Amino acid sequence: MDNFIERQLGPENERGHWALIGGPPCQAYSLAGRSRRTGDESFASDHKHFLYREYLHILGKFKPTIFVMENVKGLLSSRNGDSSMFQTILEDLKRLPGGASYEIRSLVVDAEPRDLDPSDFIIRSEEYGVPQKRHRVILLGVRSDVAGCLPRSALKKADGPVTVRAALQTMPSVRAETSKRRPKIDQDWVAVQNQALDSVRRMESVSKHEPVKAGTLAIDEYEGWIHETSLSAPIQHDPRAHMVSDLARYRVMAELAERLGKSPKYTDLPVSLHPEHSNVGRERTPFTDRFRVQVWDAPATTVVSHISKDGHYYIHPDPQQNRSFTVREAARLQSFPDNYFFEGARTQQFHQVGNAVPPLLSKQIGVVVADMLGAL
Repeated sequence: MDNFIERQLGPENERGHWALIGGPPCQAYSLAGRSRRTGDESFASDHKHFLYREYLHILGKFKPTIFVMENVKGLLSSRNGDSSMFQTILEDLKRLPGGASYEIRSLVVDAEPRDLDPSDFIIRSEEYGVPQKRHRVILLGVRSDVAGCLPRSALKKADGPVTVRAALQTMPSVRAETSKRRPKIDQDWVAVQNQALDSVRRMESVSKHEPVKAGTLAIDEYEGWIHETSLSAPIQHDPRAHMVSDLARYRVMAELAERLGKSPKYTDLPVSLHPEHSNVGRERTPFTDRFRVQVWDAPATTVVSHISKDGHYYIHPDPQQNRSFTVREAARLQSFPDNYFFEGARTQQFHQVGNAVPPLLSKQIGVVVADMLGAL
């Protein structure tokens, strides 16, 4: 890796000012990753806790003028033994090899580094024009020898959120096929669906949540970023096939979401549509949101790589479409431009979408970094 970087940068005396942007692997810090290792005594010594040191090694050896380091929000609560991983990383940044040192800044709070709290490093994507509630920890490091020359620069918040409706309103309507596997519900799925919908219609009326006020300027910027005029139709917009039982659930969940103005729990479904899991119906059943509708008039929840396994957390809000999101719809919620092509099988495409930093947010961070480098 060192040799590759040296070839890219050229001789040290000719490099000038440059930036390193990236993020160490997050498996040891994410809430999902930690929950899977609950009770695992080997987790504390897992080398994944310390893969960030490879990133710090590059900082110490090559001394970029500016660096941007991204990781999951769970980093702030992650611990290794009695030590906070976030504080450990900050301390290690003070002891880089080769004498390099950096002033660590926030991209969202204009304050002296000594006055920053850990939460000041959280960037909430929905506040910056991304139609998704994706929260990440991002550190901005400025090399100490130039830090005094560069004023602190914070990202500019959007005038309001970009909603799922704004992100998907130009997507063509498509329907999913049924899976060839034997459905868990033996009855005709249309009959099951109609019976469940009758139950929904008989529910007492409920007060809807007030929809958020979308950002007019934010939507204009988002649409200008997303759309590609040379495309006659969106690419990679083929829905995956679903089991018959899931098609019925998705339809009813979407109908309920329209009534409630929020995603229902699976416990709101008629009993005939409850998933056949061993813990369903027990007291304190976990993951009652295991089926989640992304509601129209709010940003989506975080798109994660698990979408490659199933679409249960990403049910389309239109009951008539009755399916989970396509790769292109997930990509729009991540703010990938429509002309971005995802390689590989659909599972790999979903992985690429779910593991990404939203490109529209990346662009805004890139502008901040470019302006800083341009001022030197």
